[in-house]
Amino acid sequence: MNLDRVLNPRSIAFIGGRQAELAIEQCDMLGFDGEIWGVHPTRTSMAGRPTFRSVDELPRAPDAAFVAVNRHETVEVVTALARLEAGGAICYAAGFAEAGDEGIDLQRRLVDHNMPVIGPNCYGIINGKLGAALWPDVHGVGKQIERGAALVTQSGNIALNLTMNTRGLDFTYVLSLGNQAGVRIEDCVAHLAADPAVAVIGVHAESIIDPVAFGEAAILAHRHSTPIVMLKTGVSEVGTSIAASHTAAIAKPAAVYQALFDRYGIITVDSVNQLAATLSLLATVGPLEGASMVSLSCSGGEASLVADRAAAHGIEFARFSLEQAGRIEATLSDLVAITNPLDYHTFIWGDQEKLTACFTATLDGPANAAVLVLDWPTSGDAATWYPTLEAIAAAHRATGTPTLVAASLPENMPVPARERLNQDGIAVAHSVDEALEAVAGAAAAGRWLAGPPPLLHDAAPLHQHATETLDEADAKALLAAAGLTVPRSRRGLPEDINAVELRYPLVAKASGLAHKTDAGGVIVGIADEVGLSAAMERLATLSGEVLVEEQVTDVVAELLVTVRREHPIGTALIVGSGGTMVEVLDDTATALLPISDSELRNLLSRLKIGTVLAGHRGHPAANEAAITTTISHLAALMEARPDIVEIEINPLLATPTEAIAVDALITLGEETP
Repeated sequence: MNLDRVLNPRSIAFIGGRQAELAIEQCDMLGFDGEIWGVHPTRTSMAGRPTFRSVDELPRAPDAAFVAVNRHETVEVVTALARLEAGGAICYAAGFAEAGDEGIDLQRRLVDHNMPVIGPNCYGIINGKLGAALWPDVHGVGKQIERGAALVTQSGNIALNLTMNTRGLDFTYVLSLGNQAGVRIEDCVAHLAADPAVAVIGVHAESIIDPVAFGEAAILAHRHSTPIVMLKTGVSEVGTSIAASHTAAIAKPAAVYQALFDRYGIITVDSVNQLAATLSLLATVGPLEGASMVSLSCSGGEASLVADRAAAHGIEFARFSLEQAGRIEATLSDLVAITNPLDYHTFIWGDQEKLTACFTATLDGPANAAVLVLDWPTSGDAATWYPTLEAIAAAHRATGTPTLVAASLPENMPVPARERLNQDGIAVAHSVDEALEAVAGAAAAGRWLAGPPPLLHDAAPLHQHATETLDEADAKALLAAAGLTVPRSRRGLPEDINAVELRYPLVAKASGLAHKTDAGGVIVGIADEVGLSAAMERLATLSGEVLVEEQVTDVVAELLVTVRREHPIGTALIVGSGGTMVEVLDDTATALLPISDSELRNLLSRLKIGTVLAGHRGHPAANEAAITTTISHLAALMEARPDIVEIEINPLLATPTEAIAVDALITLGEETP
């Protein structure tokens, strides 16, 4: 989809009444110097310009059109614009798919052509480079800029609120997409990723319509070194709930979305404030080479706060070398301890020369970033605070270390102080946590951009509902045929079971029970024929058929391994601590298929049980290659059998030599009409 004309228009038609006129006024306020045409059937002028009575009277096809008429007329106007081969339309009206069956039909007709349609039910777009505001309301984009952040959101209000920030976060593009009937978030990300005026893309999404296209857009962003920051809201249930599986009890829709974002290096945040802070840092100083930082404050309490909160954000404090510590010490009183975080005390407060020397020595080291905690007075004389601003600006200029100034409270960072810092390319944050999470996000962006491009994940599966669950014996037979290792076994009626060709000790299981252990349907450690006979007699009261198999004895760890189709995202892999305590332990990690061996090793290392797999306190390590091979076979089976909704192995017993599926559940399904 070519969005260049509609997002970078040189001619705009504004169609409608007061909302259309307000949008023209916003263009005038921003200094848009392209052509503006008002369209109204009865009005003779709009915002001081003569109007056209219909789209067909326009001198030529506009690059973009802002359509602010009722929903039925919107369909007619957009059809006329498409016939003219306009560059695209922004549809302000509501009452489409969000309003029921009639609206769904109208929305289908709205996009039934090749012209890009943004909306409906949206505020519109702002191009901060050109001063083009197809936007029927006030906003905070107050000037044309050459380079900054881009924002893509479904919510007009969130977009509006972010433009009105006072932290120096400027936008080259603001795109409010509403229903995403035509132009989707992933389309916009793909277009913006290649625009040199875009330093970073911020996304607020309630839904990702085409996750594979979103992945393709993220790969394009990687190619152009454009970080993406995501605020995901409104996570709803995805995929099929399967009551019999352990995974259904612990799998969370948010984890599957997070797996999508992790795969493509998307920085995720959980609030509008944090979205703004992270965008501001990336737009101001760019991605960081690492998460090592120095912290400066004139208070021991602030230094302790930074130290305590840093661990929660994965921030490391750079170690001062003896030489650097000596340079810092030379700028301060002998009563000051030279540590990082550094409490430089108030002995040099107000002395710009000494502050500059201290800050420069502190920033002139191996740290990837510097954070200065500084709260500004909201009343009274602030004269003694300015030397600190000038000192950190000078230190930043001298060392080139990416720098951020954080206030403890949002109200303690006034606009004049922020504007002075922004002049020297210093970012601001309105809390310590904002600052630290922004540094962590910028470091993550740096790691992502320095690495290879991500591998595109599997296409979104059909939306399926469960129709059949294979019992354990049938499930394991299918897994064995796919190349997985399962124990040797016998199945049959309790009175007919014998252990010929099986090696003791044995495990006996009742068939047809969802959670066999909880029901007393699993007997382990059967040492001989006498024990086997007793076990059969006991299990006969629970089940008409039993499964007897060789017991695995050299277990390093019990794992849960699940692959399941998660509509609309893709096929998810969930690994974690397995066994009967799986729901209680809640030790899982989620990724999307396909997954490389190195990515799988990283996934396993994130688990609490990861240290056990690696060999803990002299105990043998699990055979990692056997685990990765098992998962490769599972992925291949899911690809070969589109009717499989979920495969759960719990536990997969990891030994020093093998990975053995000793219990399994396979759910089959069919496409939901």
